[in-house]
Amino acid sequence: MSNWEQNEEIQIFREYLRIPTVQPENSYEPCVAFIIKQAENLGLPYKVDRPGGPDKPIVVITWQGTNPELPSIMLNSHMDVVAVFPESWTHPPFGAEMDSDGRIFARGAQDMKCVGMQYLAAIRALKNAGVKLKRTIHISFVPDEEFGGKLGMDKFVSSDVFKNLNIGFSLDEGIASPDEVFSIFYAERSTWHVHLKISGTTGHGSLLHENTAGCKLNYVLGKLMDRRQEEVDRLKNNPNLTIGDVMTINLTKINGGVQSNVVPSLIVAVFDIRVPLNVDHDEFVKMIKNWCEETGGGIEVFFEFREPKIEATKIDSSNIFWTAFKSVFDELDLKTRELVFPGATDSRLLRNIGIPALGFSPMNFTTVTLHANDEYLKAETYLNGIELYKKLVLKLANA
Repeated sequence: MSNWEQNEEIQIFREYLRIPTVQPENSYEPCVAFIIKQAENLGLPYKVDRPGGPDKPIVVITWQGTNPELPSIMLNSHMDVVAVFPESWTHPPFGAEMDSDGRIFARGAQDMKCVGMQYLAAIRALKNAGVKLKRTIHISFVPDEEFGGKLGMDKFVSSDVFKNLNIGFSLDEGIASPDEVFSIFYAERSTWHVHLKISGTTGHGSLLHENTAGCKLNYVLGKLMDRRQEEVDRLKNNPNLTIGDVMTINLTKINGGVQSNVVPSLIVAVFDIRVPLNVDHDEFVKMIKNWCEETGGGIEVFFEFREPKIEATKIDSSNIFWTAFKSVFDELDLKTRELVFPGATDSRLLRNIGIPALGFSPMNFTTVTLHANDEYLKAETYLNGIELYKKLVLKLANA
């Protein structure tokens, strides 16, 4: 433990973890100041852009390559973290305390302040070794990923500042793996938040009215839950599938009614649906609307959020960046699994404008604790990840 305590990279990582950037209420400015300090210590230029507003900063540190006209590499991470419930933690959520096993406890330890600092540590080591890279590297730190990136990466990718970076490939976050195999994410499902505004006959609660909102909800909910069960069975019966390969359908909110003895004239049901790559979006929307019509109508289908189908990053020889990335693992005889990410990351916003992107966090033999109480990462795992990023940055920048 004493060696880890004295390690410079561990100290930098823990200092970063101690900066609270909790959604939804936080200030990014202490985080920005910390990152600027890191850039200055590295002797690298940086820019702070605010396309999403004055309180939504994006910091980009740049290491120019010997052939800067080539498409560059983006190493992206987000600064924000999810909420904490301190009473449920055995360590202060922003204390970055380390126990005798080298576990560093803090919100963001896995998701994903580790990755941002590992990027910088890898670049520090390469620069100190006098390495020259062919392609320019941009290390980006963005806000609001945990809220969907609407005022972060989503605004950034449409800005002139981003376009001038000439990004050809991006790395972003993945998820820890409990076994020896590293998980690499090349695609994401499309996120839909669907509201069904169900109108029906109102009246006294003691009568049997026809075409009530409750009856209509029961019918459509049954159809959606039947489809959900089909996906549950597919996942259970096919060992080659993971959660990212199937559709998830979950009822998340129901609102309606005025008092206990009055049948409501309107019920609103909200569903979180994640649509996999093999599902035709238009056909599935048509199916939902048909179910609504089968109840007798009076149901409005409203999308609070409807993400389009986004093409996966190619993981074959046609993608020189994939070839370079995968060659590192092959040369080190490290096992990988290529997956569709179960949730949503900023990578989807890069893929949506045609930039290949992979999600990867170098955390194997690690219990998944992102968004959980007592989130942690072992110091040894963190340092091993830096060694892996050194090789990945070298290969990608010289692809």
